[in-house]
Amino acid sequence: MPAACLERFHPCTRTWFAESFDAPTPAQAGAWSSIAAGQHTLVVAPTGSGKTLAAFLSAIDRLVQRAPEHAGSGVRTIYVSPLKALAVDVERNLRSPLQGIRRVAEQADVRLAPVEMAIRTGDTPAAERRRFAKTPSDILITTPESLYLLLTSSAREMLRT
Repeated sequence: MPAACLERFHPCTRTWFAESFDAPTPAQAGAWSSIAAGQHTLVVAPTGSGKTLAAFLSAIDRLVQRAPEHAGSGVRTIYVSPLKALAVDVERNLRSPLQGIRRVAEQADVRLAPVEMAIRTGDTPAAERRRFAKTPSDILITTPESLYLLLTSSAREMLRT
């Protein structure tokens, strides 16, 4: 699949991707085209086809491109994982593009908005829940049960954004 689908991303995002991968997978190229068109997008593809990155790179790219003064204004992206173990795996897989794009930007002396990520599951320590309530992350990775608890408590205000 041609890398033309990457042209809609910020130059730092494109550079990180080109340094990390040979080319977008068909799942990624299709998802990014659909997302860029403003369509609701369901990515169904085999394991190892880049679905997580297909789902998140557009969101990450939008977050890094916003004005830095809008950073930290609340949750912008929610990933609901059916299992806590998958939520941890998704979080680990997202750290790489976040750190990589940040590194490329620093090397190019480009100022991008910071992007924070948090996991909220049933066993998230109370101190971390309090921190998240005071300063919500841009990306929230959670389970259905924890999302339900967030939506039915005063903490739901952090999801308003």
